[in-house]
Amino acid sequence: MLTTLAMLMTLTATNTAIVQGGQEVDVELVLAVDTSRSMDTEEARIQREGYVSALKHKEFIDAVRNGLTGRIAISYFEWAGDVVQGSVIDWQIIENEQGAIAFANKVEARPVEMQRRTSISAAIVHGATMLVSNSYHGLRQVIDVSGDGPNNSGNPVTPARDKAVEAGIVINGLAIMLRPSGTPGGLDQYYSDCVAGGPGSFVLPVHDIDDFGVAVRRKLVMEVSGIEPQPLIRRIADKPVKSDCMVGEKQWQDMFDR
Repeated sequence: MLTTLAMLMTLTATNTAIVQGGQEVDVELVLAVDTSRSMDTEEARIQREGYVSALKHKEFIDAVRNGLTGRIAISYFEWAGDVVQGSVIDWQIIENEQGAIAFANKVEARPVEMQRRTSISAAIVHGATMLVSNSYHGLRQVIDVSGDGPNNSGNPVTPARDKAVEAGIVINGLAIMLRPSGTPGGLDQYYSDCVAGGPGSFVLPVHDIDDFGVAVRRKLVMEVSGIEPQPLIRRIADKPVKSDCMVGEKQWQDMFDR
């Protein structure tokens, strides 16, 4: 991953040159979806259905249409201990209902592949690389990370987060809190302190699986429209960090030692 981080920094330096001739959009949005085995098959299925339903929903489509340009660029991939091979759905423009449904159908057609470990850092690096190397020119660049546990594989999460934020990328989190994650203060606090970053970034917690579809839709609408939510947890650059951002790595090492 160090090589990828270095590539990200190189791409960041040349990002302006890459996008000068690109199509203008309101937001370049990467959906980075956790499919680690800490979720059971039913939860993974409901998570997938939540994204598909949100992408097809009138509220999301209206948010796209009401933007300054009336279109967004969107992409999708799944991750666990690393990015899941074959899960990447490349960039597509959404500017109407047909485009939204077409993209949602691509997501729905993906087989659900569960894998071991949790590398939020790999998800951020992959999403950031997709953003800084595409041909679109967005008013905002956003990585939407959903997950149900702390980083425990690959590089630490905060350096990846910080490099992406330095590149002008906003990272928002969907903290899936259906069962204890072992993070003191809660997974939403961990995501706020260690994962989310950039102007207006936020973390939306999900405590009940029945609320997942509504939470995803709410999150996508906020990201497309640029609304800053209240009173959700938000990462603020100068606030004291309460979470141990290496808690996942320590948990895994402790389990390995035992």
